[in-house]
Amino acid sequence: MIVFLQLFFYGFLLTAVLGLFASWVDRKVTARVQYRVGPPLLQPLIDIIKLLGKETLIPKGVSRMTFLLAPLFGLAGVILVSTLLWVNSLQPGRTFLGDLIVALYLLALPAVSLIIGGFASRNPLASIGASREMKLVLSYELPFLLAVFVPVIHAGFSIRLGDILNHQVTSGAIATNASGLLALVVAILCVQAKLGLVPFDIAEAETEIIGGPLIEYSGSGLAVYRLTKNMLLFTLPFFLIILFLGGLRLDGVHLLSSIGKYVGLVAVATVIRNTNPRVRIDHAVRFFWGPMTLLAIIAVVLA
Repeated sequence: MIVFLQLFFYGFLLTAVLGLFASWVDRKVTARVQYRVGPPLLQPLIDIIKLLGKETLIPKGVSRMTFLLAPLFGLAGVILVSTLLWVNSLQPGRTFLGDLIVALYLLALPAVSLIIGGFASRNPLASIGASREMKLVLSYELPFLLAVFVPVIHAGFSIRLGDILNHQVTSGAIATNASGLLALVVAILCVQAKLGLVPFDIAEAETEIIGGPLIEYSGSGLAVYRLTKNMLLFTLPFFLIILFLGGLRLDGVHLLSSIGKYVGLVAVATVIRNTNPRVRIDHAVRFFWGPMTLLAIIAVVLA
């Protein structure tokens, strides 16, 4: 019963609320940069509700089960990893061996669900988007894993999230070290790609392939994909905060510090999104396998 409540409250409800709010902040700042007013506070929630009320159309000849379950596959991954991060952040003593590896696997599920949904759509443009997403995943996962290895080294080669948090309580945030700062920079750019934000919105690329993997989705299926992306806008920065910035603390003055950490990471993602053009998929692969991987290796060596 306790696990169910944690999954619902921490993993779904709280993460969804914070993710929708972060989405509103991102859209509002983007609008201001473009000299527009921007959406009202509840607009991201209204968009989800509106999609849930629309008919779900299923393309002819597709596997209904694969097509309909693909969005839920990604949402389940976000809910599980968010619950894991919340429990470790609030109660580091409840960590278990290998929970960091579990979190990395779960964070890959939204991209995998997008790939499955795109290929299941049997639409040429959706297949192109899914192919691009697959190549993007293969490109950014290598430097991302190397960057994550830096906190593991600092915490005495522990792959427990709780041990990484406890290490930072006694020794300070890992990002205050040269190796930690380099790894954080690499991780932020990889997270930008995981979120599918400019300049790495190559898979959806609405001006080129009209949404890519999502082109055939409507109604509740599209709503689940949108909600998953909004929840990732909270979960991925939360993951970086735990690994590099000492985690989130909700007691006293630490609450303001926690808010500052999260807002800072979202602001960086928004700035990158509004100051760069979309890159080609081959450029993205070269960027992550080249400079980013090299920078991550230097961070590992320094650690």
